[in-house]
Amino acid sequence: MSKFTDEMYATAATSSQALITGEPDAPLRQSWRDVHAIARRMAGALADADIGHGDAIGVLAGMPADIAPACQATWMRGASVTMLHQPTPRTDLEVWAQDTETVIRMISAAAVIVAAPFEAAVPLLTERGIKVIPIETMRAGREIDPIDPAETDIALQQLTSGSTGSPKAVQLTHGNFYANAYAMIDRVKFNTERDVMISWLPLFHDMGMIGFLTVPMQVGATTVHITPLDFLKTPLLWAELMGKYRGTVTAAPNFAYSLLARRLAQSGPGEYDLSSMRCMLNGAEPVDPDTMVALAEAGARFGLDPLALAPTYGMAEVTLAVSVPEPGQGLVLDHVDPDLLEAASLAVRSDRANARPMATLGPLVPGLEGRVVARDGLELPRRAVGVIELRGKSVTPRYLTVDGPVATQDEDGWINTGDIGYFTEDGLVVVCGRVKDVIIMGGRNIYPTDIERAAGSVEGVRAGNAVAIRLDANDKRESFAVAVETNAIDDPEEVKRIERDVAHAIVAEVGVRPRTVAVLGPGSLPKTSSGKLRRSSSIGLL
Repeated sequence: MSKFTDEMYATAATSSQALITGEPDAPLRQSWRDVHAIARRMAGALADADIGHGDAIGVLAGMPADIAPACQATWMRGASVTMLHQPTPRTDLEVWAQDTETVIRMISAAAVIVAAPFEAAVPLLTERGIKVIPIETMRAGREIDPIDPAETDIALQQLTSGSTGSPKAVQLTHGNFYANAYAMIDRVKFNTERDVMISWLPLFHDMGMIGFLTVPMQVGATTVHITPLDFLKTPLLWAELMGKYRGTVTAAPNFAYSLLARRLAQSGPGEYDLSSMRCMLNGAEPVDPDTMVALAEAGARFGLDPLALAPTYGMAEVTLAVSVPEPGQGLVLDHVDPDLLEAASLAVRSDRANARPMATLGPLVPGLEGRVVARDGLELPRRAVGVIELRGKSVTPRYLTVDGPVATQDEDGWINTGDIGYFTEDGLVVVCGRVKDVIIMGGRNIYPTDIERAAGSVEGVRAGNAVAIRLDANDKRESFAVAVETNAIDDPEEVKRIERDVAHAIVAEVGVRPRTVAVLGPGSLPKTSSGKLRRSSSIGLL
């Protein structure tokens, strides 16, 4: 029996809350009863296509109104969902088709559900022998009852942010989904009758798919969805919807809040109403304290409570939420001695002028245990910096790779996150960076986020578009390069000025000099599906 799907179906029968899509041109409100009715017909179409218990289904769709019932229908058949990476106007479709075929073979997909705006991909898939089920065919299916999956059955195979040329999927069970949902609900004190979720997040990424679609569909909450393209075209639509629907909960990566802060600062008084927002989760990429401060200042004119800003820590391997602040905690900075942090891997409190402000990411959500270990596996005390490990019911049992399944947990149930960080004496989580990205220079551990923050402070550098790239990894003389984007790429003098100022800013703030600074045009830096910069893929730009 799956408590996740049982509650989802019960929600459909009793909840008055809804999925709202189509803003700003054609708003559509569908109750969860409406979504479930569509899903029952879609499940019939899947049954007629011989999709059953244990099968894997790929989903290539962009519209939440299609994705919600299609996913629920897949679960009604006891199958698992894999949200496929989506091509963009810049994508080489032949390369995308090859990469997608690799993913489909890896998960042994029985079929791929295709919906707008990706109908053009159908011939590319079918010519490779991949079974395609159009969304229109599913909507015309016969209504059937769901089958009953087990807690250990796979619900979602979440593709990770790495290269699609060598894909890996996090296998999340029905039990993982249920445990994670209530961990988040308990932490943010979520009320299904009063809270309204606002999201533009892509549904092929775990923060959008799980946090803002499956959880509200499971428990019965109102969630308002626009697409990432809608947001990028009109960023302030996000703020407009917060006021229109009296939104209370939203989430996004740091770059989006930086963009929102700048646009709000340029807006006139009274244009937006952010007074209802009580929880604005910042995750999926490193949290820049300066961004949170800028958003608090820009949002104050529109009624934004600064205590609503909530830096968080999440990862697909733990279904989604790892740590989330208590409601009303706001941004909490931990000021530490930078020399001891880099030379001794100790986060010692400091009130000196050169203290480094570290964004705390709240305590672990209910049901998760955490510890920090050294490279030899020895558990470290509070404020010692090491590798973060986690354990709990929301932790995935395995990855699926092209070479088969790979266990994620050790014999005691701990998963190595690959993140370096520490716990404060109050149990707050601080993440310093990724193990693979740390730059070692002169016995110091240099974290790329510090370099990127300094580079991003230079006038002319596009917000959220500075990346530090480790060079000569594991060599005795490691070094690094920096790549930044600017809108002034066609002005040679401005490019030279940015190159010079970035190097100076890094030396002033971090005390190390980059080997190279590359100034690039907009859209040059490779990013993951969630908008996170790909450091390893950026080296080819230098």
